[in-house]
Amino acid sequence: MSDDPKDNFRCPLPISDYPSILVAHGGGGKLMHQLLEKMILPTFSSDFSNNLHDSAVFEIAGTRLAITTDSYVVRPIQFPGGDIGTLAINGTINDLAMSGARPLYLSAGLILEEGLPMKTLWQILQSMKQAADIAGVKLITGDTKVVDRGKGDGIYINTSGVGIIEHSLKIEPRSVVAGDAVLVNGDLGRHGIAIMATREGLSLETRIESDCAPLWSSVQSLLSAGIDIHCLRDLTRGGLASALVEIAETANLHIEIEESHLPVREDVRGACEILGLDPVYVANEGRFVIFLPDSQVSRAIEILSRTVSGFTPVRIGSVLNGDRFSVTVKSTLGVARLLDMFSGEQLPRIC
Repeated sequence: MSDDPKDNFRCPLPISDYPSILVAHGGGGKLMHQLLEKMILPTFSSDFSNNLHDSAVFEIAGTRLAITTDSYVVRPIQFPGGDIGTLAINGTINDLAMSGARPLYLSAGLILEEGLPMKTLWQILQSMKQAADIAGVKLITGDTKVVDRGKGDGIYINTSGVGIIEHSLKIEPRSVVAGDAVLVNGDLGRHGIAIMATREGLSLETRIESDCAPLWSSVQSLLSAGIDIHCLRDLTRGGLASALVEIAETANLHIEIEESHLPVREDVRGACEILGLDPVYVANEGRFVIFLPDSQVSRAIEILSRTVSGFTPVRIGSVLNGDRFSVTVKSTLGVARLLDMFSGEQLPRIC
């Protein structure tokens, strides 16, 4: 036997089925979670990585901070309602906000492909500055690399962020309890459909724009009003379905949502039918789910209504006790169907 541990490594994934990485391994569904849970998290296991939240929360000199990082490889890099720059700033800000952290500072790593027009790069940089200014965060460090023509889809961006937690709540999946209500702050599926319609050249009756937006102001309003937030999760890759399944699994509880309460615009629903997609699996970039005590639902909806333009947040379900974790969708006829993570990749490269 070799003394080098790498020579004795036995891959924990069924490589006979997936001997190479697939695009679906980054899609937010079952394959991505299998990759995380069986290979990446055990390798780098710690008290922080095992929490499976959008940010890692840690304490320095009595101050609680949150840190997160994300990479953006969306195709196309410019789309209705935003571009890869807007996405890279708002996405990392939102990951901090989902831990209840006030976003403070960001870093940005730009990987540029030879041949990217300077005008396009300038537009993306201006989008990043505008998004950072709107959210009140500072981009304070970064890095730039250039790769060969044909090796980078124009531009990839990595952003990392640090935020401060100024309250005593533990906003995480493990804080969810039976009896909690489940709310969403807006309509579902617009970001994913905006990307797909542009990518596939679909001619829809209405122009569907991404919902890409910063979420900290909404979270801050809830915290300032004393809402006892148990958990937050932005509904990006894998959409509402994957977020609920992840939280139900961590909390080991049953989440039941009402199909008739799911807010999906008619034009988005129509596009999903054309593309053969289920809206609950379609990505969003300005939407999040909130778990909170049932008694505070009305107050939370009233507060969120003031921070979400053109949409009234809605309650979509409840958390129940169960023998094992599960997520079910109850139809108007009272029939329940099990909601699971998507096995493959509905919409690749959407963020």
